Amino acid sequence: MVRYLIIRLSSIGDIVLTTPVVRCLKKQGDNPEIHYLTKKEFEPLLIKNPYIDKIHTFNGDLFQTIKTLRVEHFDYIIDLHNNIRTFIIKNRLRHIDFSLNKLNIKKWLLTSFGIDRLPDVHLVDRYMETLNLFEIENDEKGLDYFIPVEDEVDISGFPDPFLKGYVVFSIGGKHNTKKMPAEKIANICNLMNLPVMLAGGEEDRETAEEIRKLSGDFVFNACGKYNINQSASLIRQSKLVLTHDTGLMHIAGAFKKNIISIWGSTDPRFGMYPYCPGNYSRIFEVPNLKCRPCSKLGFRKCPRKHFKCMTEHDESEIAGYARELFSISMK
Repeated sequence: MVRYLIIRLSSIGDIVLTTPVVRCLKKQGDNPEIHYLTKKEFEPLLIKNPYIDKIHTFNGDLFQTIKTLRVEHFDYIIDLHNNIRTFIIKNRLRHIDFSLNKLNIKKWLLTSFGIDRLPDVHLVDRYMETLNLFEIENDEKGLDYFIPVEDEVDISGFPDPFLKGYVVFSIGGKHNTKKMPAEKIANICNLMNLPVMLAGGEEDRETAEEIRKLSGDFVFNACGKYNINQSASLIRQSKLVLTHDTGLMHIAGAFKKNIISIWGSTDPRFGMYPYCPGNYSRIFEVPNLKCRPCSKLGFRKCPRKHFKCMTEHDESEIAGYARELFSISMK
């Protein structure tokens, strides 16, 4: 039996985007044994994935992790993270390895000089390229997300309008320049006039409360109240997802939701736009901004101090399209 170690240490979206690699390798390989290494806090994303035989977790002690992995005697390492830590792991384990091409120089050219040399290839397909030698092909079935039974959220206790269908608005983002200002989100909620569930982590709770106070009666602040799998359950049961460039966007993609993705300082050209989402999904960007993208990850504050990439979004256009998609989903 061939034994593989797949490595992706973080974060939510990046890990969800690796799931086609896991599935295709498991189903097309010769009965392989699939191990996966990630940070401890991201283990819940993978715990119920039936294509993974064993999860290894990294708690910050690199050399203890290497010691634990060494006894597994892997045949191949598939490094989908490709940073200094994973280089050390590969170097110490001394197994045949295949690594993601991160295209860092091309991303730097785009963010620093506006020179676009990036291929029009999604990150999932670049992940899949690491399996070329094994003749593993993308089955085009999209992303996977498996929710533990105990984390399925019973929405029967929610207000009546939510029981007839609701919108999830994922308001978070690792960096502030990927997030729309609270007052603009609140205005979109008001213009939609639909039941809206605000999704995000504990760090987003205060902003979500501000949005709720500025919005109508049927905006529910779910930020920080549910774990990641429970949030996935709420997304799965929704009719539509509005989201920034964040991990919940990719979880929504795994459930083939129609996704309205709202982009700020980052750019879909980096290859991390929604993958195989619902047929009516749409990307919203502020056009003709020479300063965008200013970063492949985002910043705490706008480097130009105007934040036009978010503040100039047309709220009525976003809300109108959301209402249109919600209507389609109810038919």
